[in-house]
Amino acid sequence: MNTEMENFYSPEIKPKSKKWPVVLGVVLGAMVGAGLAVAGMLFVKNSEQKAIEESSQDIMQAINKDIDDKDLLKGDSSSKLELLIYIIENYYYKDVEDQDMIDGIYAGLVEGLNDPYSEYYTPEEYEDLMSTLTGNYAGIGAMLQKNTDTGAVTITKVYEDSPAEKAGLKEGDSIVSADGNLAIDENLDEFVQHVRGEEGTDVALVIERDGEKFDVTCTRDTISAPTVAYQMLDGNVGYIQVSQFAEHTYDDFVKAYEDLEKQGMTSVIFDMRNDGGGLVDSVVKMLDYLLPEGTVVYTMDKEGTREDFTSDADTHKDIPMVVLVNENTASAAEIFTGALRDFDYGTIIGTTTYGKGVVQSTIPLKDGSAIKLTTQTYYTPSGECIHGKGITPDIELEFEFLGGEDDEYSVDLDNQIQKALEVLSKE
Repeated sequence: MNTEMENFYSPEIKPKSKKWPVVLGVVLGAMVGAGLAVAGMLFVKNSEQKAIEESSQDIMQAINKDIDDKDLLKGDSSSKLELLIYIIENYYYKDVEDQDMIDGIYAGLVEGLNDPYSEYYTPEEYEDLMSTLTGNYAGIGAMLQKNTDTGAVTITKVYEDSPAEKAGLKEGDSIVSADGNLAIDENLDEFVQHVRGEEGTDVALVIERDGEKFDVTCTRDTISAPTVAYQMLDGNVGYIQVSQFAEHTYDDFVKAYEDLEKQGMTSVIFDMRNDGGGLVDSVVKMLDYLLPEGTVVYTMDKEGTREDFTSDADTHKDIPMVVLVNENTASAAEIFTGALRDFDYGTIIGTTTYGKGVVQSTIPLKDGSAIKLTTQTYYTPSGECIHGKGITPDIELEFEFLGGEDDEYSVDLDNQIQKALEVLSKE
C-alpha cells in the first residue's frame, strides 16, 4: 500500500555546513552536558581494550581540547549529533561524503524502531523499489526472501530464461553475498541493490546449497517479472500460481481465470507457495473478484482506528478451490489465504505460512527519497491476527518431489498439487 504525503519532505542540507538542521538535533541528539568525556563515548573501558586506550590518549586529549577551544558543548552547538559530526569530519581516518552521513542519519532514525519492515530509501533505492512493484528491473531474474530471524536470503523462484537460470541457480539456494556484500548484514531491500544493477554488468555471488558454498557470476539483464502463471490440469482443474502481488498482478490474474473458465474449468488450485506478498490493493481486488459480499481483511492502527476492505459480490465465483501454501507464503499472500479460509471458500494445503500480519505504507518525499513505515496490523475476516504465528493449513503436508534425480519438475511430480487434485475430485 503506497501512501502519498506531498507536504512531508526532508529539508535540504548543504554540504560541509556545521549548522545542521535543528530538527535533526532535537530528534536524534540529546543535549550534551558540560564536562562530557569524549573518550568515554569512543571506547568501552574493559581489560581487553586497556592497551588500545593507553595508546590513544594523545588523540583523546587533542579531541577534548579541540572541543573545549571551539565551545562545541555550549550554546546553539550543544547537540550530541553536531558533536559526533564534528568528530567524524575531523578525526575519522578517511574523508566522508556529506550526503552519505545525511542518508545514514535518516536511515538510523528509522532503524531505531527495531522494525525489520520499516526503512528509509534514498532516491536511488526508492526508484529501485518502485521498479520491483511494477515488475520491471535489471537484475538476475530471481525472487528473494529474507528470514528475519537468521538473516539468510533464499531464492524462492527462478524465472525462465533469466540470468539466474542460465547460471544454474535453483529455488532453495541461499545467496551468501553479492559482490562481497554479505546478505546477513543488510536488510533485504539494501541487499537487493547489490544484486541488481545496469544491464550487461556482472554480479559475483556466493551461493550456499545443501551446506556447500560455491561462486557464481551472473550477467544482469532487463527482467520483466511475470507474477501469474497458469495451466489446465486433468479433470478440468485450473491451476493459477501467483508469485508476487505487483501492480499488474490483478489484471494478469483475471485474464488467467477467465481463460481457464473458457477452457471449461470446474475447480481451481491457487498456488501461493513462496509468494512473499506485495501490494495490499492488488490482493484486495483479487479477493473482491472471487468472494461473495463481506469484509476480506481489515486493519487497525495504534489508535484503534479500523479500516475494512470488502468484496461487493459482483463477480464472485462458486467452484471448489484449494490454496497451496508453505513457510515462505507471507504478507499479501497470507491475506489471500486467510480470506478464502474464513469465507469457507477453499481447502488450505501445505505447511504453516510465514506469519507477517503487519502493513507498511510507503511515503514518498519531495527530494525523491521515501520512508516505508509499518503503520497497521491486519486481521483476517474472522478477526485473527496471524503475525508471528502464520496460518495453519487444513491439510498439513510437507513438499516432496515424486520424481528421480534426473527428472525435471512438473505438476505430476509435485505431491502437494497431487493432494489438491485428490481433494477436489471428492468435491
